[in-house]
Amino acid sequence: MAIPIGSALLSTVVALLLFTSVLASSDLPFIVAHKKASLNRLKSGVERVLVSIDIYNQGSSTAYDVSLSDDSWPQDIFEVVSGNTSKSWERLDAGAIISHSFELEAKEKLLFNGAPALITFRIPTKAALQESYSTPIFPLDVLADRPPEKKFQWVKRFLARYGSLISVVSIVVLFVYLVASPSKSGAAKGSKKKR
Repeated sequence: MAIPIGSALLSTVVALLLFTSVLASSDLPFIVAHKKASLNRLKSGVERVLVSIDIYNQGSSTAYDVSLSDDSWPQDIFEVVSGNTSKSWERLDAGAIISHSFELEAKEKLLFNGAPALITFRIPTKAALQESYSTPIFPLDVLADRPPEKKFQWVKRFLARYGSLISVVSIVVLFVYLVASPSKSGAAKGSKKKR
């Protein structure tokens, strides 16, 4: 009998979560790294890539001699403008987060798929260096031809994203204002009664 894809996927996800929770609950460092990249067009023909990597120690002990290396950026396509593609730290305590960022300038137009960054660290109870990989980045369409944004396009995006929230908040504020403020007809009656 065939197992439905949904239940097989669910059981795989549950098994993965149990496995990571067992690793994280042991007395070892558990390194998780998230790599992000964003494009910033300065002018026509010049585009920069800002890369940031956040490294988390979700384990219960300290990782020592932590090194980050991100060699997935070919030098014939990208030039380092600021920062370095590698960095080292003496230690990463349990529950701590460290971040590293650098900026590259693209030399040619392409769709770039970056590989995960490599993080190595040492555990006092083991002789060999341990390795961990960051998440990969989404494909970057470097120096792609983008249509120019129309005027007030940002207003449309803002209203599409936050329009319903703005309307709910404004209705609540209006209701509170109407309930809390005294009515003019009540104030007029009160002044007549005092005479």
